[in-house]
Amino acid sequence: MRSMTDTSVVVCTYTEDRWHDLVAAIESVQRQTRRPGEIVVVVDHNPSLLSRIRASFAHPVVENTGERGLSGARNSGIAAARGSEIVFLDDDAVAEPDWLDLLVARRRDAQVLGAGGALEPLWQHKRPQWFPDEFDWVVGCSYRGMPTETTVVRNPLGGSMWIRREVFDAIGGFRSGIGRHGTRPLGCEETELCIRARQRWPDRCFVYEPSARVHHRVPAVRARWSYLTARCFAEGVSKAHVTRFVGARDGLAAERAYVLNTLPRGVARGIQDTLTRGDATGLARAASIIVGVLVAAAGYLVGRWSRLPGGQQAGLAPGRAALHNAGR
Repeated sequence: MRSMTDTSVVVCTYTEDRWHDLVAAIESVQRQTRRPGEIVVVVDHNPSLLSRIRASFAHPVVENTGERGLSGARNSGIAAARGSEIVFLDDDAVAEPDWLDLLVARRRDAQVLGAGGALEPLWQHKRPQWFPDEFDWVVGCSYRGMPTETTVVRNPLGGSMWIRREVFDAIGGFRSGIGRHGTRPLGCEETELCIRARQRWPDRCFVYEPSARVHHRVPAVRARWSYLTARCFAEGVSKAHVTRFVGARDGLAAERAYVLNTLPRGVARGIQDTLTRGDATGLARAASIIVGVLVAAAGYLVGRWSRLPGGQQAGLAPGRAALHNAGR
């Protein structure tokens, strides 16, 4: 079994409700054709879960020593990791055996700061017919409109992501206050970090590698209309916060193309499915896209006028020395 000793895979978790998912995620990393040097599990402020994982796995298990939430957990994982290559996998995702090898394939290219892979939805129940493919990002997965071949992107999806340690050493970690906190459906912490990195190194890039695949579990609660609208609203709020730090031009560049190109085609496709194939759910998919955009726009407006969560301006993670001081 070949290995990548300089690569650390970080898996963040926060609830015992995902125990079986977490076990499956870790086992999928252990089955990689090229295994990482280490797997670091980070527990987000849950002492009982921390004890259970430490009793069950030989891998390094650390606490989130920062603010509660995914950003703090990821930063704690970076601090604890020994590798020069940091890879993140969601605790409810299962990686294909060649995932790690394909994800970091571009690491020999010094211009590449990191890469992301494809996340395919693994629905707990059947996919709702009204749920448009263009909105699979709502459930943390790759969506229609993303590239189908290896290409440069603004930022990878956080559930399957490789980033060089030098990025964190130079610009700090994930910004607290804008990422997911338990079941609160905020996000965009990887978006803000990658834009910040590109602003630091304009001649370098991030890459999307769709052949590096993971299967992301989608529980029944995320297959509801209420979750889609809540997630769209939260995405709008998150994007508003991101633009405060990196500017609207960089912060919304990909979203403009998505709204102006991908979504109109999705609406047209849904209407066409109804008119030409008699698929009544096509209109429901078209309506979902329209409503989702409007709700996200409302969230953006609210976010522009509101303070960050907790009433504080989100701070950056500490630099390299402080990160290592927070480690094992």
